Amino acid sequence: MRISKTFLALALSSSMLASLSPAQAEEPIKVVASFSILADMVKEIGGDHVALTTLVGPDGDAHVYEPTPSDARAVGDAKLLVVNGFQFEGWLPRLVDTAGFKGTEVVATTGLEPIPFAEEGHDHAAGESHEGHAHEASAEEHQHEAAEVGHEGHDHGVNDPHAWQNLSNGVVYAQNIVKGLSEADPENAADYKAKGDAYIAEIKAMDARVKSELAAVPEDHRKVVTSHDAFGYFARAYHVDFIAPEGVSTESEASAADVAKIIDQIKAEKITAVFVENISDPRLVERIVAETDARIGGTLYSDALSGPDGPAATYLGMFQNNIEQIVKALKTS
Repeated sequence: MRISKTFLALALSSSMLASLSPAQAEEPIKVVASFSILADMVKEIGGDHVALTTLVGPDGDAHVYEPTPSDARAVGDAKLLVVNGFQFEGWLPRLVDTAGFKGTEVVATTGLEPIPFAEEGHDHAAGESHEGHAHEASAEEHQHEAAEVGHEGHDHGVNDPHAWQNLSNGVVYAQNIVKGLSEADPENAADYKAKGDAYIAEIKAMDARVKSELAAVPEDHRKVVTSHDAFGYFARAYHVDFIAPEGVSTESEASAADVAKIIDQIKAEKITAVFVENISDPRLVERIVAETDARIGGTLYSDALSGPDGPAATYLGMFQNNIEQIVKALKTS
């Protein structure tokens, strides 16, 4: 039986279309991450299944960020919006309203308890530890508060939002991202879980490394000065005393009295490890160094990653850089 060329062409064409249709059907889901650290986590877990937009990019300061029209378009088109919570992104609720966002919001800190941070009774200049503060609100209550006050501006509330600075919390962040991606894109849930499990294993390994590196430094010698108070969770998890002239947000300015207290404390306790942060103006730290015997030990990454060619281009790379800088400075001080 002869098969016409037309019939054969149609059959081949149909077969090719059928083989292509699954790939065409699997469009990556549109995900927006509020800042670079969350974006890196989403990238690690989501892989090629996500089309990712980052609002506050590398070396960007999410405390004072001003959203753009393109941000509103990206949020409006997104299926998933991944945010930190704990009122870190004070500008975000207004952006979500403006964008008409209809997707799902994943709050990375869900399930975590914030470290309360209040101006009264918490002396930045004296380097007071966060250990003595009791938990005052659940994560869910605080997320509700964030929605209530987010429209007022960059109000970060009474709690420290920098929870990612404890790698154990980073595990929870990753778990929440896996859950959010899996619910938004159930067809690829197995991939998200596999990538998430592998990534969580890496986070736990880095946590063990940080503890091991710091074990070489006596606890009473683990005192460093940074630009703003972004390392409360790191301090609690790894027993390092961070002293900062600014508050939990880079919007707050250190008073002359605060700076004078820190200078006195550095001299009294012979603290020599002083660091600038990638998101902060270094002039304040430079002034402190000029009036003491301390020296700048390097750059720490707190609220944002470095660019792709920098030393902290990933969440895990950020910890590797920070612990190397801190331990080096403490050992040579």
